[in-house]
Amino acid sequence: MQKGSIRVQTENIFPIIKKFLYSDHEIFLRELISNAVDATQKLKTLSSIGEAKGELGDLAVEIKLDIPNKTITIADNGLGMTGEEVEKYINQVAFSGAEEFVNKYKGQNENAIIGKFGLGFYSAFMVSDRVEIFTKSYKEGAEAVRWECDGSPEYSLEPTTKETRGTEIVLHINEESAEFLDATRVESILNKFCRFLPVPIKYEDKQINNPTPAWTKKPSELTTEDYQNFYKELYPYNEPPLFWIHLNVDYPFNLTGILYFPKIKQSYEIQKDKIQLYCNQVFVTDEVKDIVPEFLMLLQGVIDSPDIPLNVSRSYLQGDPNVKKINNHITKKVADKLDEIFTKDRPEFEKKWDSLGLFVKYGMMTDDKFLDKANKFHIFEEVPSTVATEETPAAKFYTLEEYRLATETLQKNKDGKLVIIYTTNPVQQDAYIKAAQAKGYVIVKMETIVDAAFLNQMEPKWSDVQFVRVDADIADNLVDKQEHLDSVLSTEEQDQLKTLFDIKASDLHLGVEIKGLSPEAPPVVATRPEFMRRMKDMAAVSGPMGSFYANMPDEVTLTVNGNHPIYQQLLKEGNTEVKEKSVRNLADLALLSQGLLKGAELTSFINRSVELMGK
Repeated sequence: MQKGSIRVQTENIFPIIKKFLYSDHEIFLRELISNAVDATQKLKTLSSIGEAKGELGDLAVEIKLDIPNKTITIADNGLGMTGEEVEKYINQVAFSGAEEFVNKYKGQNENAIIGKFGLGFYSAFMVSDRVEIFTKSYKEGAEAVRWECDGSPEYSLEPTTKETRGTEIVLHINEESAEFLDATRVESILNKFCRFLPVPIKYEDKQINNPTPAWTKKPSELTTEDYQNFYKELYPYNEPPLFWIHLNVDYPFNLTGILYFPKIKQSYEIQKDKIQLYCNQVFVTDEVKDIVPEFLMLLQGVIDSPDIPLNVSRSYLQGDPNVKKINNHITKKVADKLDEIFTKDRPEFEKKWDSLGLFVKYGMMTDDKFLDKANKFHIFEEVPSTVATEETPAAKFYTLEEYRLATETLQKNKDGKLVIIYTTNPVQQDAYIKAAQAKGYVIVKMETIVDAAFLNQMEPKWSDVQFVRVDADIADNLVDKQEHLDSVLSTEEQDQLKTLFDIKASDLHLGVEIKGLSPEAPPVVATRPEFMRRMKDMAAVSGPMGSFYANMPDEVTLTVNGNHPIYQQLLKEGNTEVKEKSVRNLADLALLSQGLLKGAELTSFINRSVELMGK
């Protein structure tokens, strides 16, 4: 038997490995299984060029759990090791066998070599009191050897009996890591890290992985059904995706993968980290914020690249030019795909806009290169002026340029800016929408969770565009302040009305103006200035600055229509109490249309209305 000391740079390497090498101890299974897959892939490579003789047999990696003996065994029938190779590759920490292999067999399927991380094997000591290796090389006449180490720099290496080529690593699990002796826990780790490894992985007498997932194939080899089935494999409980993008690049970097656009409902809660990153089919992480542009973090699917730099645990990305190149490539591919669908099948694109709009708007806000492309296919949905029927179809969709052409004569203000009039709640703001549509204005929907931020960011980027919410002012003033009709009320009557409308409301700062509007217009219109209302809208999703605006009272203007016939009657009312309560009800009706009448004040309005009806 040979005894010796593992050649490391410090006697404290094992405590460092146990505590700091990997942030999550379950990764030991990934590392050891990846090494076993690596050994299998190397043997296939050697066999393909005639350097490994004989039948390869059924190549696989098997994981065995022995609960009574407290061991986990990872066994492969790959190329195995000689005693000299164990001495070289196991006892010399951080000497990467895979790196040497790649250099020797350059050009011979080198992307199939997973093990580029020399410390991977030593992750075994995070969970083990003792580790044994039983290995026999594929080389003719090779003698099997057994290696053992208890987590100190001391090891033993001796001949042993092993009939077949390959390697078995036996982990004697320590007390602190007893969780890994649970069959269900082991299976969950295997499903997380090994479900797409390129060699069959067997556990409890069944294969637990798919060695040839869809992204490893050429797009020409896959049908629509293949893509949809793979999506079900990744996300078994999701609705079918809208569409997908197959990534397949080999220069100037290697990148494969499939990204899916999921269906998104209006009640959708943003869930990121749905894209999985692989390195040669080995799962690395689902935190891909540096590789995938932020606005595409809502996508789902898989990306796989051996060119993404990782630290020793393969769990964290490191700064590298390739990461930025891959990020830009993914952005371009997504933009090209959206442009293709919009150009070739616009009705289908419009049908999917409820889901696509979130991605597109988010991208336009955060990525100027994407914005340049998205200007062609970003669309606004019009609020229809009539209920859709077979004769009268649903609302139209407009690109920015189409909206400009459709509205330029009516919706260009005195500064020459296009005024886009929008609604955030077509039901609640229905009265304002009807009034604006009566003037010929085209009202568009902006009711998603990103729209408040979107319009704030687009105004400076679309320098000749101004957004105005449909209830920001009376319809006559939405594009430009207009001269109004003279009020039929005398100056004295107008002053009397102003006094009557000088009311107090909690959490509101009310201003009053008397204007001569059409007699058919409402008696009172409540509007909220665009700037302050936007600030309060943004407060819901902002930090400390947002809370500053959120705590400010709402500014509301009550525009009293001096030409409405109700005031001719109301001003003659002799009962002061009835007059004051009627005015308050008119103001409350206007506030109610803005969703600003709540709690005790809503209750008072209801009780007051019943009382007035009785009188």
